[in-house]
Amino acid sequence: MPDYLDDLRFAHVLADAADATTMDRFKALDLKVETKPDMTPVSEADKAAEELIRGQLQRARPRDAVLGEEYGLEGTGPRRWVVDPIDGTKNYVRGVPVWATLISLMEAGETGFQPVVGVVSAPALGRRWWAAKGHGAFSGRSLSSASRLHVSRVSKLTDASFAYSSLTGWEDQGRLSGFLDLSREVWRTRAYGDFWPYMMVAEGSIDICAEPELSLWDMAANAIVVTEAGGTFTGLDGRPGPHSGNAAASNGLLHDELLGYLNQRY
Repeated sequence: MPDYLDDLRFAHVLADAADATTMDRFKALDLKVETKPDMTPVSEADKAAEELIRGQLQRARPRDAVLGEEYGLEGTGPRRWVVDPIDGTKNYVRGVPVWATLISLMEAGETGFQPVVGVVSAPALGRRWWAAKGHGAFSGRSLSSASRLHVSRVSKLTDASFAYSSLTGWEDQGRLSGFLDLSREVWRTRAYGDFWPYMMVAEGSIDICAEPELSLWDMAANAIVVTEAGGTFTGLDGRPGPHSGNAAASNGLLHDELLGYLNQRY
């Protein structure tokens, strides 16, 4: 089995370059922000970071395909880099430091493309998380200065901490009743949102999280970090991986109960 460590090191190089670009424009008074057709914001920093990553990939990995939030899919083949230049753009444009660049390498297999490398870099928080298939998940300042991640061992929902993004998406899908039942059952709930809950599941600081509507670039890097930390990452349909258009992540011990609540409908 490939060890993917060269790809992981390169993903860190990409993240370093993206961090420099995004931090340079973070809280800039003249930051340019547009509204996309889906009514979500995109800043000049989103575009600049993705262009930078694509340029470096073209030079260093010209045979690999690239899928990014801002510029779509380019190239074909069994290896595909998936990029969200700024996950948490709404936070970014308001000066909230909870945002990150998500970079993942996905490889074609019997079950379709699956993530084999992931880097989640949140420079405004001073945090970075990463994983490579078969090598575990880590957090730290660099590859040489890192701590290995492990999910929690909490086995009862009444002892569990549950993180989510917002209420409206659950309501739109008719899942709000089950969501609220779950929130009443657990020990604690917090709406951290975006990439951060998945990283906290991987760290063991929370136990379960979920979002009702996501794109592949929102999930690919998060999925490999969670699973390499010993957790479980699926869609709400229970399908492993980042392909269901939504996500549920847990320490594994609580996953069936998590899905059970979130699949309750009115």
